[in-house]
Amino acid sequence: MPVLWIVLIVLTLGGVGFVIGRMRAMASADGDPRHLHSLPNYYGTHVFLAVTVPSMLLLVMWLLVQPLVINSQVSSLIPQEAVSEGSSLGLMMADVRRVADGLDTAVAAGAMTSEEASQIRTEFTDIRERLGAVGVALGSDVRPEVLKAAQRYRELSGRYGLIMAVVIIGIALAGMAFAWSRSHAEFRARNVVESAIKSLLILASSIAILTTVGIVLSLIFNTIEFFKLYPAANFFFEPTWLPSFGGGTDSDGNPLSKLGILPLLWGTLYISVIALLVAVPIGLFAAIYLSEYAGPATRAFAKPMIEVLAGIPTIVYGLFALLTVGPLLVDVFGAGGLLNVSWMQGGTAVMTAGLVMGIMLIPFVSSLSDDIINAVPQAMRDGSLGLGATKSETIKQVVLPAALPGIVGAILLAASRAIGETMIVVLGAGAAARLSMNPFDAMTTVTAKIVSQLTGDADFASPEALVAFALGMTLFLVTLGLNIFALYIVRKYREQYE
Repeated sequence: MPVLWIVLIVLTLGGVGFVIGRMRAMASADGDPRHLHSLPNYYGTHVFLAVTVPSMLLLVMWLLVQPLVINSQVSSLIPQEAVSEGSSLGLMMADVRRVADGLDTAVAAGAMTSEEASQIRTEFTDIRERLGAVGVALGSDVRPEVLKAAQRYRELSGRYGLIMAVVIIGIALAGMAFAWSRSHAEFRARNVVESAIKSLLILASSIAILTTVGIVLSLIFNTIEFFKLYPAANFFFEPTWLPSFGGGTDSDGNPLSKLGILPLLWGTLYISVIALLVAVPIGLFAAIYLSEYAGPATRAFAKPMIEVLAGIPTIVYGLFALLTVGPLLVDVFGAGGLLNVSWMQGGTAVMTAGLVMGIMLIPFVSSLSDDIINAVPQAMRDGSLGLGATKSETIKQVVLPAALPGIVGAILLAASRAIGETMIVVLGAGAAARLSMNPFDAMTTVTAKIVSQLTGDADFASPEALVAFALGMTLFLVTLGLNIFALYIVRKYREQYE
């Protein structure tokens, strides 16, 4: 049974439980809610939570564990000698899952029956052609052991899916019966419901924290694997980025790949600084005007128009950089251009990406700073004006210092957004990894190289692929340092103005 149907059935049972739980509580109080310990809706909510929460938690855990169980059972069907050189059992299992999904698609499309999908053989049928007819593209012909494993995968998925549906619905019905039996006038439904909601909030917070921990640990473990294969000193201090996907070492035992992060880190910081130099003044001045000078009509029109910039996809910004801003800068700073200088050789450059990224970041700085400035108490403005200060003096000496912690947070958000941007960099700054002070040279960033290192058939046993995790870990540490610095600034000025 599809997961969506299971969720709908559980929610329907929860809605029914809410109604019958409330009705039973009212019946036990002879229809007078004053005789109930809690409001009637609490009794219905108690039944609803008893139906949905345990069953949904079990459903999530089942969906996480089931693929692992099936993979462990199916992978034993693939003999070690069937794993070709340059491949791995994990890659073959990916092919197994792809073929299994293709068979399901073919059955759903009516191209073959379920029984035929379970009995089909590569000796008599071109599996790749049959699945391609229903829109399932496979990179190579299906080998017999892969097909056999895929058929077993489908069988186990269907069996476990049926068991999952029975168990989940059974848990929901059991929860409904238990909670319904407790729905009487003396039952403290409000206390139970509030405790359950508090537990759900704690669970949500824990999931967010554990997700962060999981991301960091995955980066750490893969970074450690990378440094086992590639010297850490070369990674941090090598001024050259020149990966060789063939791997190997030279006559001195040094790796042929040059995976120094310095040019990537320099390009990241250079482009981010230019973007912030564009976004912070424009965004902050726009926020000051909208919050302190603009009338209601102007503000109602201008603020949504500025925030529209935040909704434009980054690929559109990248195309704007490639097709408009880059050629425009060449016409000004290129050979034979308006200034008749030869500073810029092509449209892809640090300046191109920095300017466009700065435009993209304007709404981040403007909108957040505007809300923060508006949150400064009006009494502070009135007191300053009452002492004889002008409006501009009040803004400079009272409003902005009071709003500074929030403004720093807005700038930090813009900086983090700039450091993590990829598409604008790829299309606007180019792919050259170099150390240069010239803002009109093409450069690249850490995020762009993370994408390029993991594009295609990446061998995760090679340093050329694992370096992406080391790059990600370095970027994480840089962002963490920015957060710590911003937190220090925020606390310092908050203590001063509170």
